[in-house]
Amino acid sequence: MSSFLTNKLDIFTAFVIQQLHETTDYINDTINRLPKGYVFTYTDLTTKVHKKEAIIKALNRMAVSGKITKLFKGKFYKAKGTVFGTLQPNQYQIVKDLLEAGGKTIGYLTGTSIYYQLGLTSQISNTIQIGKNQVRPKLQRERYTISIVKQKNTITKNNIPLLQILDAIRYIKKIPDTKIYLVCMRLLAILKELDLDKKNTLIRLAQRYPPATRALLGALLNEENENINTTSLLNSLNPITKYQIRGASKVLSATEKWNIE
Repeated sequence: MSSFLTNKLDIFTAFVIQQLHETTDYINDTINRLPKGYVFTYTDLTTKVHKKEAIIKALNRMAVSGKITKLFKGKFYKAKGTVFGTLQPNQYQIVKDLLEAGGKTIGYLTGTSIYYQLGLTSQISNTIQIGKNQVRPKLQRERYTISIVKQKNTITKNNIPLLQILDAIRYIKKIPDTKIYLVCMRLLAILKELDLDKKNTLIRLAQRYPPATRALLGALLNEENENINTTSLLNSLNPITKYQIRGASKVLSATEKWNIE
C-alpha cells in the first residue's frame, strides 16, 4: 500500500475515532443532566448528534457497563439506588410513549395505580391500565402488563383527573381489596373537593360512559350536594332499568331515585 493511501486511511481512522469520542461525550453530558428514573431513547439524544447507529451502540455499551439501565428494547433510564435496591421508573415514565405523541396528550393512566393514588384501595398492581381513544392488544414491559381501555371522550390534560374519577365509578366492582360502600365514601370526599364547574364537567363527560356509571355518579352528586342539577344524567337513563351496585345504599340516600339496588 502506498504511503499516500496509508496516510489517507490514517486520517480517516482518526476522524472516525474523533467522531465516536464526540458522540460518546455528547451522550454522557446529556444523560448526566437527566433526572434519575427518566426514561429516554436514542431519539432524545439527536439534537446535535445525528448518527442513529452510533448513538444506539453507545447507549448499549453504557447499559452493559452499568452507567444506565435498559428497561426494554430501545428504552433506557438512570437507575436510582436505595437501601432496598434499585428503583424502577414510575409507571408514567414506563408508558409515556403511549400517553403523549408530538406534544399532544393521547392517553392517561387509570386502573389500580390511580385507584391507589385516589385512596380507593391499598393494593398495588403489576398491571398498568391506560385510557385511550383507540384500543390495542395487551403488551408486556419488564414486569408490567399494559392494558388499554377505550375512552370515548376527547382526552385533554385538564380533564384527565375527571376521567380517572369516572373510571373509578365505572369499575367500582373491580377495585381490589375494598368494599363498594367504602369506595363510595371516599368518592364523596373527592367530589366535595371539586368546584361546581368541575362537577358539571363530570356530568358532561359521564354522558359517554355506561348507564350504571351515570346512575352512580348522579347518586353520589345528589348525596354530596342535593342542590346540584343532575337532570341530564337522570334523563339519560332508562327509567325501568335497575343497576346492581351492592353496598352503595349504605352510604347514599338517593339510590332508589337512581334505580341502584
